Amino acid sequence: MNNKLSIIIPVLNDALALSSLLVSLQGVRDSVEIIVVDGGSKDASCDVAERHAHRLLHTAAGRAAQMRAGAQAATGGWLWFVHADSVLSPSLLVSMQQLPDHWQWGRCDVQFDDPRPAFRVIAFFMNWRSRLTGICTGDQGIFVRRQLYDGVGGFAALPLMEDVELSARLKRKARVHRPGTPLVTSARRWQKHGVLRTVLLMWWLRLQFFAGVPATTLHQRYYPAVDATTTADTAPDNGAGGSRT
Repeated sequence: MNNKLSIIIPVLNDALALSSLLVSLQGVRDSVEIIVVDGGSKDASCDVAERHAHRLLHTAAGRAAQMRAGAQAATGGWLWFVHADSVLSPSLLVSMQQLPDHWQWGRCDVQFDDPRPAFRVIAFFMNWRSRLTGICTGDQGIFVRRQLYDGVGGFAALPLMEDVELSARLKRKARVHRPGTPLVTSARRWQKHGVLRTVLLMWWLRLQFFAGVPATTLHQRYYPAVDATTTADTAPDNGAGGSRT
C-alpha cells in the first residue's frame, strides 16, 4: 500500500505565509511530497515555492482548479490539501505520516493563531459541527486516500464550496476521521472583516448552497462586496480561502 503523503498547497499572492509553512516542512522534506500550485501570483510566492517545495505548478486562479492540478500531479497514496496560511506542528506532521491503514479520509480539528476567547469559541463550534455533520472545509486540512479521491471524481470545478461539496461525497463512501493534534489556521480574515460579519456570511453561504443555489451564483453575489485588493488567500469566502464555521 502506498502510504506516502503528498501535501498540496494552493496559493495566490501569499508569499509570507507560504514561506513560513514551507520552512516548517523542511524537516520532513525527505519523507513527504510538497506540491505548491500557484494561481497567478504577482508577489514572491513562486520564488518561495521554487526554493522549498518539490514541485511548483501553475494554473488559473481558483482553489478547486489548483487543488485538482496538485492532486493530478501527486505521487503519494495520501493527498493532504493544506492552505498556505496553515501552521503544521511537528506532532501533527508525525500523525499525518502514520495514518492508520483502515482510514480512508479525514480532516483536522482547527485552532486559530489568535488566542482571544472569541476565536477559541469559533474553533470549538467549527470542530463540533464537522464531527456531527461530517462536512469539512478547506482550512481543516482535508486528507484522503488517492484511490478514494479518484473514485469520487475529486474536487468539482466550483468557484466556491468545493471543499464542502467534496466532503459531502466522501462521507457517503467512508467515515471521516481526524488525528488527535489540531491544525493551526490564521485568524486574519476574521480580524479584517469582523467576527460576527464573517460568521453570518459563512452560514448564509452554506445555507444557500445546501438549498440548491449554484456556487457560481453565490460567487457572483459575494465577490462584489470584497475589496478589489483582497487576494484569494485573504478573502473570507468559502472555498477561495476563508475560515468557515
